Amino acid sequence: MDTIFALATANGKAGVAVVRVSGPDAFSAAEALAGDIPAPRRAALRKLRDPSGAVLDEALVLCFASGASFTGEPVVEFHLHGSVAILRSVLRVLADLPGFRMADPGEFTRRALDHDRLDLTQVEALADLIEAETESQRVLAMTVFSGALGRMVEDWRAELIAAASLLEVTIDFADEEVPVDVSDDVRAGLLRVRADLDRQLSGMSAAERIRSGFEVAIVGRPNVGKSSLLNALAGRDAAITSEHAGTTRDVIEVRMEIVGLPVTLLDTAGLREAEDPVERLGIARARDRADTADLRVFLLAEGDEPELEVRPGDLIRQSKADLSGDPQAISSLTGQGIEQLLTDLGTTLSERVQRSSLATRERHRVAFLEGRDCLDAALRLLDLGPERYDVASEEVRVAIRRLEALIGRVDVENLLDHIFASFCLGK
Repeated sequence: MDTIFALATANGKAGVAVVRVSGPDAFSAAEALAGDIPAPRRAALRKLRDPSGAVLDEALVLCFASGASFTGEPVVEFHLHGSVAILRSVLRVLADLPGFRMADPGEFTRRALDHDRLDLTQVEALADLIEAETESQRVLAMTVFSGALGRMVEDWRAELIAAASLLEVTIDFADEEVPVDVSDDVRAGLLRVRADLDRQLSGMSAAERIRSGFEVAIVGRPNVGKSSLLNALAGRDAAITSEHAGTTRDVIEVRMEIVGLPVTLLDTAGLREAEDPVERLGIARARDRADTADLRVFLLAEGDEPELEVRPGDLIRQSKADLSGDPQAISSLTGQGIEQLLTDLGTTLSERVQRSSLATRERHRVAFLEGRDCLDAALRLLDLGPERYDVASEEVRVAIRRLEALIGRVDVENLLDHIFASFCLGK
């Protein structure tokens, strides 16, 4: 196996740049550049030299022994001064060493998977952790990265193996002194796992929203103050405002964070019957985005009624309190009611993620559904009596394989290239 290396920090000038090396000859790289290597897990200052003996940099060198590193292989890290010239020189020396090459995107993490340092759900969570922009995204990614989903799958696997074992004992020793009717014990185990799968499936929508973000659409008639409200909530002039109705023709999106949750605010065209074909197109898009949004804020002028059906959780506010003097209305100009609106949005969205799942990806949902279908089939077969226990046992084994694929034990080779392609070189 080749020894790989890559820059593990961002490209460009920086205070420190970290070059990571992993593979069977990683320690020889440290010897080639630093002369000698420090004890594992002990950082030491060394002068790094090229083959001619010229000093490249004075850097910290940190070594990790096989089995005690991120990848599970011998690993060396060079903590360099963040100069582009220094980095280029060090990488050039490493590239010239026999058996060394630049790492492919995500190859360090893939080696961690190959050496059982991470399961596949942890690999995905690491990608999410690197991409996390909000506190809720960080917490969810960190929970899965810590192995919570993998441990849950292992618990299910153990329960299902016990159930399959009971069935197979009955099949193999039907003529001997073993319990013949094990259906109650088996059924109890299958139902426990099935209930857990149902809970995870029911919470996936909320988990997906934590990962990808909520959409909140601001809807209302023309010139009611939707763009002004968007600017007030975003804290900047994201949308053009005007006293002329129909200024907003397309959906304007602003990404922000509310109570630690990722939210995309949508400023939509005013809802009315329009003659201008461009405005009509904007209104059609506004209706479409409002229909698919997770939450709508209906902004109304005095005496208006919502143009769309109000769904549970939608918020309704009267606008332009600075003109009407209504203490219950909001004003983007004076700020009246804006903080309370943000609080209400945060409360509503927080309630939706309270029972979120640990699973966030489509392949997780598919594995859960396939596993649950197998358990349903096994439960139906149990009701048909001992003569169908062999088929029921096979359904349980298939369910186990579906869940094992979730954490990367079986049938995932075709997924790996796609997953690791999203990683940077240093991961």
